[in-house]
Amino acid sequence: MFTRRFQFREFISQAWFITTVSFGPALLVSIPFCVVIIFQVNQLLIQIGAVDLAGAGAAVAVVREIGPIVSVLVVAGAGATAICADLGSRKIREEIDAMVTLGIDPIERLVVPRVIASTLVGVALNGMVTVVGLVGGYFFSVVLQGATPGLYLSDLTLLVGLPDFLASEAKAAVFGMLAGLTACYLGLNAKGGPKGVGEAVNQTVVFAFMLLFAANSVISALFLQIKLGA
Repeated sequence: MFTRRFQFREFISQAWFITTVSFGPALLVSIPFCVVIIFQVNQLLIQIGAVDLAGAGAAVAVVREIGPIVSVLVVAGAGATAICADLGSRKIREEIDAMVTLGIDPIERLVVPRVIASTLVGVALNGMVTVVGLVGGYFFSVVLQGATPGLYLSDLTLLVGLPDFLASEAKAAVFGMLAGLTACYLGLNAKGGPKGVGEAVNQTVVFAFMLLFAANSVISALFLQIKLGA
C-alpha cells in the first residue's frame, strides 16, 4: 500500500486527526480503568500475603488485556465514528460518485489512508495506555497498599516479557484495523440523508465493539496456546 500512489498526505492528516480525538479520552479512561483492576488484584494478593507480587499482577493485566482493549475502545468510539461520519457525509453529498466519475478510486484515496492511520494510532495508544497503567499501578500499589517499590519494578517482567508486549501491540493493530474498516464500510454505504449517516455512526460503534471482543477472544486464545506450546 505504500507505493507512489499512496496518499501519504491524507494518511498524515487522518493519523493526526484520530490522535487528537482519541488521546485525551484514552488517557482519561486508562487511569481509572487500570487503577480499579490493579486495586482489586492487589486486594486479593494482600489477603494471601503476596502483595509484593503486585508488579507481576499489574503487568499481566495491563500489557495483555487492558492496554489493547482500552486503546481501541477509544479509537472505535471516537476516531472510527468520526471517520464514518466524514465518509457518510461525502456519500450523501454524492462526492464519492463524483470521484468515481473523475476516475479517482475512493478506496485508494480515502479508505486506505484512514485504515492504516487507525491501525497505527491504535498501536501508539496501546503503548501510552500501558505506560500510564503501570505508573498508576505503581502509585496505588506502593503508596496506598504497601508494596515494596523495588519488588514492584523487578516483578514487572516476572510473568510478562517482550513477546507479551509484541502480542499486545499486534492485538492493538488488529483492533485498530477492524475499527477503521468497519467505519469506512458503513460510511461509504450510508443512505437516507443525514439520518442515514447518524444510523451508520451508531452501527459503527456497535459492530466495532462486537468485532473487538470477538477478535480479542480469538487472539488471546491463540497466543496462550502458542505460549503454552513453546
